[in-house]
Amino acid sequence: MIWKLHGNGHLEPGAVVAPDERLSWGKTIGLGAQHVVAMFGATFVFPLLMGLNPQLAVMMSGVATLLFLALTGNKVPSYLGSSASFVGVATAIYTMGGNPADVSGALFFVGLALFLVGVVIHLAGARVIHRALPPVVTGAVVMLIGFNLAPVVAGTYWPQDQWTAFIVMLVVVCLSVGLRGFLGRIAIFLSLIFGYALSAVFDRVLGPITRVVGGQSITAYRVDWTNVKSADWFGLPPVTDLAGWKYGAANNVLGFHWPHFSLAFTLVALPVVIALIAENTGHVKAVAEMTGKNLDESMGRAIVADGLTSMIATGAGAGPTTTYAENIGVMAATRVYSTAAYVVAALVAICFGFSPKFGAVISATPGGVLGGICVVLYGMIGLLGAKIWKENKVDFGNPVNLVPVAAGIIIGIGDVSLKFSENFTLGGIALGTLVTVILWHISKAIAPRYLSDAAGGSNLVLDAPGIYTVDGEEDRPYEKYDPAKRHRENNPLR
Repeated sequence: MIWKLHGNGHLEPGAVVAPDERLSWGKTIGLGAQHVVAMFGATFVFPLLMGLNPQLAVMMSGVATLLFLALTGNKVPSYLGSSASFVGVATAIYTMGGNPADVSGALFFVGLALFLVGVVIHLAGARVIHRALPPVVTGAVVMLIGFNLAPVVAGTYWPQDQWTAFIVMLVVVCLSVGLRGFLGRIAIFLSLIFGYALSAVFDRVLGPITRVVGGQSITAYRVDWTNVKSADWFGLPPVTDLAGWKYGAANNVLGFHWPHFSLAFTLVALPVVIALIAENTGHVKAVAEMTGKNLDESMGRAIVADGLTSMIATGAGAGPTTTYAENIGVMAATRVYSTAAYVVAALVAICFGFSPKFGAVISATPGGVLGGICVVLYGMIGLLGAKIWKENKVDFGNPVNLVPVAAGIIIGIGDVSLKFSENFTLGGIALGTLVTVILWHISKAIAPRYLSDAAGGSNLVLDAPGIYTVDGEEDRPYEKYDPAKRHRENNPLR
């Protein structure tokens, strides 16, 4: 057996169930159901926002989780699903004239890049990557990815049904702040259900609404279940009809499709790798802290697995995958880290993937509902960059940090472009990322030594409080570390 039975199969008060242990199968199935609920909202909401098939995404999330557990040797309990980081890339590609195949092709290379980064980390250690991508750079890239999407909300989703979007936005804020524990973690999922129901009520009370899709005015009901009625209860996801696909249209047929590779779209997508490195590293560190085991040697393997599963998922036409903080929260609450529960959750997700009716219901989510969710979600993505800065104590009084990051963020948010030829233009997220990364390293190289040393550059960017460390000082909390003070101590004459 892969898992040994914990005690007598029951969870005693205060007990911790290790990744290679399990409770009785009845309790394990119950815990697996909790993980399904935890991952469910984000796993289908994000593909929906990316213009991809949620049924296929849920199915591939189960496949990805099983592969991840196998590739990490059953040592890193995690669920792999869709990430908010990919939403901005997909939206940017659509606004540039791309289609779902272009999105899959660009994000395939994101998975490939993440795979290669994982290999480097496995062979050389994480410090190599984090010297190249310090907290100031990572935070800036995450911020510009989120804030670059503001015009999309204003021009695409919000105008479809502005009052529904406004009400849903209020609900998202209230539920995210007001709910406690697990319900707070699925606030976006609950808001989507509320918005769906509200749209159905508005259809009955107020009648159809006129909205602009693809430059044409269309009068229709907010909730259109035409495809839901014709969908089978059991079967595989459909095949994407790219010939009839239109950005923002409610009647798109989305599902399996081959990726289409484009250099321009790939350059737009690659900056997301920076956010994924921080995300994966943080999750592995968080699991290590909770389980009390050193998982540093598994970090590279985990990132390799995430990259590989992302390539497999995008190869089928679904979105890439990433480890889920929601499920790590479930483990923290239950103190059960058994990977057996994740296997149960993955198998349930695969079963959901065999119901086209389920996928059609999710795909019929009204545009106004997505507008209310996106206006909060995109802003949250951007502010996660500020969170990285704050928790890593980035000093913007230092011009090495301030000047290049200021330029990169404005380029990214303002969608500034640089034209190289008639067929190739670099702009927005891609150009902003390149400017931030390259100019930061140039600034650090040419600045006076006291500014260069104080700018940092080799700290792990993690997302769980209390686990920040400095290279070579793993027992020293990062929040107590002052690079300027350390420089003065080591260089008393400066």
